[in-house]
Amino acid sequence: MKITCASLFIAAISGAQAFTAPATFNARTSTHLSVTQSDLDGAQDMIDGIIKEKNCGPVLVRLAWHDSGTHDCSISEEWPKSGGAIGSIRFDPEINHGANAGLAGAVKILEPVKEAFPDVSYADIFQMASARAIVYAGGPVIDMKYGRMDATSPEQCSPEGNLPDAEAGDEGKFGGPGGTASTEDSAVEWHLRKVFYRMGLGDEDIVSLSGAHTFGRAWADRSGLGAEKTKFTDGTPTKLADGSTTDVYAQGGSPWVEDWLVFDNSYFTTINDASTDEELLKLTSDKVIFQDAGFKPFATKFGESKEAFFESYAKSHKALSELGSKFENIE
Repeated sequence: MKITCASLFIAAISGAQAFTAPATFNARTSTHLSVTQSDLDGAQDMIDGIIKEKNCGPVLVRLAWHDSGTHDCSISEEWPKSGGAIGSIRFDPEINHGANAGLAGAVKILEPVKEAFPDVSYADIFQMASARAIVYAGGPVIDMKYGRMDATSPEQCSPEGNLPDAEAGDEGKFGGPGGTASTEDSAVEWHLRKVFYRMGLGDEDIVSLSGAHTFGRAWADRSGLGAEKTKFTDGTPTKLADGSTTDVYAQGGSPWVEDWLVFDNSYFTTINDASTDEELLKLTSDKVIFQDAGFKPFATKFGESKEAFFESYAKSHKALSELGSKFENIE
C-alpha cells in the first residue's frame, strides 16, 4: 500500500559512530546548473569506471539512500526544507550524523566526478552512482530522472534522526525523539513504518528496499552492527555478477548473503532460512519482514521470484531517489 502524506507518521533514527572531525567538500554555491545530456553521459561513464575499479557499489547505494531518506513529505515549506535527494549529505553537520558514519569516504570517491562535470549536481551524482552500482551488480535498470538541484549550505541539512534503526537501543526501543518528529517504537515494524511512511512510501517499498541488503555489508565501526570480518569478507575472493570473482575490496564487515557483491533476491531466501551460515547477518529489522502480516506477503513473493523482486525494487528505488528533489530541465 502506498501511503499519502496526509496520513503519515513522522520519523527518527539510529545512533552509529560519528566522525569527530568535520568533513568539508566543494560546496559550489550556485543552486542552478546548466546540465546537459552530454554531461550526464560523461558522469555515468566515469562512475561506472569507479565502481568497476574499486568494487565500492554498496557504499554508494548507502550514500544516496541516506541523502534521500531524510525526506519528510508532510513539510510544505519552501524547497529544500523537507529534505530528501538534495545533496545536503555532503555538508557538515549532516555528513557527521551518527547514521552517516563512513559516508564521508563515499563522497570523496565521487568528488572527481564533480570536478570533471561541475554542472552535474551532487544530488544527481549521488543518485546516479547508486543506480549504476545496482546495475553493475546484476540488478534491475532503474528509470532514473536527472536534473536535481543541490542544497547549497549546511543550514539546509535535515536534523539528525530521520533514518531507521536495525536494532533496538539500550531501553529496548527503536528510533528516538530526534529528526523531524519521533519514530520511537518498541516494535520494529512500526518504527520502520513511521520512518518510511514519513517519506511517502509504503509496506511494499519497505520490503523491496530491504532486499538491497543482498548487496554489501554492515560494519561495526559505522552502524555498530556486524563482526570485524567473516569468512566471506576476509579477503577471500567473492563472486561478481558476471560470474567471475574478485579479492579487490576493503576487507571486513558482515554480509547478509554469501555473494555480497551480486544483486539478486538471495536476501529473501537467506533471512528466513535457519540453516544458513551463522556468520551471515540477520538483524531484527530483517527478520520482521517475514513476521509482520503486512510485510510477509511481499517478502515471500520476492523470495520465490527474482523477477517480481526486481520489478518492485526498481519502482521503489526510483521513488526513493526522487524524494524532495527539485528538477531543472536538461539541455
